Amino acid sequence: MDDFFAARSQMALSLGFHIIFACIGMVMPFFMAVSHYKWLKTGDEVYKHITKAWSKGVAIFFATGAVSGTVLSFELGLLWPRFMEHAGPIFGMPFSLEGTAFFIEAIALGFFLYGWDRFNRWFHWVTGVVVGVSGLVSGILVVAANAWMNSPGGFDYVNGEYLNIDPIKAMFNDAWFSQALHMSVAAFVATGFAVAGIHALMMLKGKNVAFHTRAFRIAAIFGAVAAVLQPISGDISAKDVAKRQPAKLAAMEAHFHTEEKAPLIIGGIPNEKTGEVDYALRIPRMLSFLAHGDFSAEVKGLDQVPVQDRPPVAVTHYAFQIMVGLGMAMVLIALLYFIALWKKRNWLRGRWLLKLFVIATPMGFIAVEAGWTVTEVGRQPWIINGIMRTADAVTPMPGIVYSFYIFTAVYISLSVIVAFLLYRQIKMVDKLYN
Repeated sequence: MDDFFAARSQMALSLGFHIIFACIGMVMPFFMAVSHYKWLKTGDEVYKHITKAWSKGVAIFFATGAVSGTVLSFELGLLWPRFMEHAGPIFGMPFSLEGTAFFIEAIALGFFLYGWDRFNRWFHWVTGVVVGVSGLVSGILVVAANAWMNSPGGFDYVNGEYLNIDPIKAMFNDAWFSQALHMSVAAFVATGFAVAGIHALMMLKGKNVAFHTRAFRIAAIFGAVAAVLQPISGDISAKDVAKRQPAKLAAMEAHFHTEEKAPLIIGGIPNEKTGEVDYALRIPRMLSFLAHGDFSAEVKGLDQVPVQDRPPVAVTHYAFQIMVGLGMAMVLIALLYFIALWKKRNWLRGRWLLKLFVIATPMGFIAVEAGWTVTEVGRQPWIINGIMRTADAVTPMPGIVYSFYIFTAVYISLSVIVAFLLYRQIKMVDKLYN
């Protein structure tokens, strides 16, 4: 493993680890706020117990997310110094604002955790809402910075120099809305299904059924609504990518040849040497429609991209297929759940529906990881799309491979510790509220 590959691998590992905690930190406080509101309005103590239990989980994820997020910010400077030298003054504003949102989130979380029976009950509830809103804003700001890497703006690039810098325009670049929308909805899907799946498992085991049934319903409704909305945000994002990054779209779809009435490829094994996709299912004209809203539109293929500028096709295509496949599976489960709520109430007592949610527990987060793989690998070989290559931004310092091994060990250790803490928390909840 050379230092360039080690630097990319370390960033991938750090982002892949952090994104789980970022999603939960963005979403879980809203679950908490709903449960808290239900307790305030109904006086049902079970909702109070749910709120307290979830708040302890949020605290664990917040602490771990804060550490991993801080590491990511340092890695940008340590591993990619030339990138930060030029890009820092341009897209630094969303990172600065994200820091402000993070501090607000931390303060509000402290108020919420230690405010039980100390604050006015509704003020206490508001502090929990602030945790959710500031966490969501924090995530959107970070995504805006990443979107700038995919759609650089807010400056003029003349003779290798970055001139006329406008940080506001850079932050609100052409990609920020579609990426922020898609990521935010994905966070609700992933967290909703994960939390619902855990509570569904406890219901199947017959443990503290009243507690887990109420918790399951809150998480399942959030996850199901978001899952149904996600294809809409995905369509917006795909059309935006087709317009701004046709090479990425071509890699996502393994679309090698520019053509009108382009078919949508499902599955398959792309062969970059021959420019063909073996064993794929093709839906005529559908890619043209999904990319441009016209069944006869031309879709640019990789044949219009210089070989040295093409992203890795296989990784991007497989990751995209995983993301879409898991997303559609969760849409199906969401629709079944809505049918159960609306027409088939007896389904809610069926073990088969709970088992579906248990199976879906990891699906959302796997889809999120696959989606970020599409975003980052599909942009290669550029760290700033069309302007700076990733290979030109990496640090010249040797020995990055050892740093990668050390960070891998650290993240594995953190994962084990977090899993243990969550397991202990679940066991404690069953003992306290059974």
